[in-house]
Amino acid sequence: MPPIPPFDLADPRFKADPYPTYARLREEAPVHRTRLGRRRGAWLLARYDDVDALLRDPRFAKNPANARGEGGRGDAIWMPGFLRPLTRNMLDLDAPDHTRLRALVQKAFTPRMVEAQRPRIHALVDELLGRARRGGKIELVSEFALPIPLTIISELLGVPPADQQRFHRWTTRILSASGPADVAGLLPSVWMLFRYLRRLFAARRAEPRDDLVTALVQAEEAGDKLDEDELLGMVFLLLAAGHETTVNLIGSAALVLVRHPEQAAALRGDPGMIRTAVEELARFTSPVELATERYAREDLALHGVPIRRGEMVLGVIGAANRDPAHFAAPDALDLSREPNRHLAFGIGAHYCVGAPLARLETQIALAALLERAPDLRLAAAPDALRWRKHAFLRGLRELPLAF
Repeated sequence: MPPIPPFDLADPRFKADPYPTYARLREEAPVHRTRLGRRRGAWLLARYDDVDALLRDPRFAKNPANARGEGGRGDAIWMPGFLRPLTRNMLDLDAPDHTRLRALVQKAFTPRMVEAQRPRIHALVDELLGRARRGGKIELVSEFALPIPLTIISELLGVPPADQQRFHRWTTRILSASGPADVAGLLPSVWMLFRYLRRLFAARRAEPRDDLVTALVQAEEAGDKLDEDELLGMVFLLLAAGHETTVNLIGSAALVLVRHPEQAAALRGDPGMIRTAVEELARFTSPVELATERYAREDLALHGVPIRRGEMVLGVIGAANRDPAHFAAPDALDLSREPNRHLAFGIGAHYCVGAPLARLETQIALAALLERAPDLRLAAAPDALRWRKHAFLRGLRELPLAF
């Protein structure tokens, strides 16, 4: 067969339908060399077994400093000191730092704590849909998919409602960076975010409240839990990961349901199927398309391909979740699919700590959408839909729907 043509993981045109390329990667090049941005090299793993193993394998580090050879940087991205707090979060660290930081927030996302958010999520969903029903149409991303997780994570952290949209703009800009060339463009957003957060930390030290920022500040002041960079990095991660990925899941899932009216009707007729439906929609859409970076701690080989110490390796979750070796008819939507051991929320030590909250938000949002809008339909030409430019995430910029 001809070689796999070059592709840009962040290109919105590629995002529209990456699955034919992923199928070729699984078949022909399960370990494939690519680039993020102009200069940042990476290896892509496309098969389920390889991605699953990568996310658990101690031979791969999250912190590139733990994988560099003598005098070498491997594929690690250069990071100026001003931005380093962005990397001082549990997503980019290995044990024991990762274990310590994760323990601080794990208690905020226990099943009991997540379940306590159910009434608030229901009220928010009802408010948003009630507003949309009066107009007979909705731009689902900005008017529904975004406000739900953004409001909930902001309230958990203690961010006032008036500041939530600013946080979304800042985190979206920061998360859009994929290489060194993008660093200059995100500096204003980082500066404004950090300035705001430092003021918020000072306010919570002076007047503690019953929110997660207060809990993290008090952990910092205990002396051995969080330093200032870790505090900034942790709150940034919780704000960003706490809403960006769920926005993509709700938006993409709604589009899939509109495109599969027979399955939407089946779910509407059997609301108890919502849990398996959300798992299948997470598998089918993979809102986190690439697992975040891992770096080889040693020279090794995968499928006969040599990978040098320090090189970046990325698991393609969007490809793994459609691997026919693990899923029957993987390109078909089956809302009753069980078992469904997808990797949409990761696996291993870095499994998404907010997965229970994301699941609950999506279940409530989609169930209410189907119930309140039984004749939901796309209000734009399918080829007019635009996807966000992002290497690691896959989500719609807008989704115009009519009732």
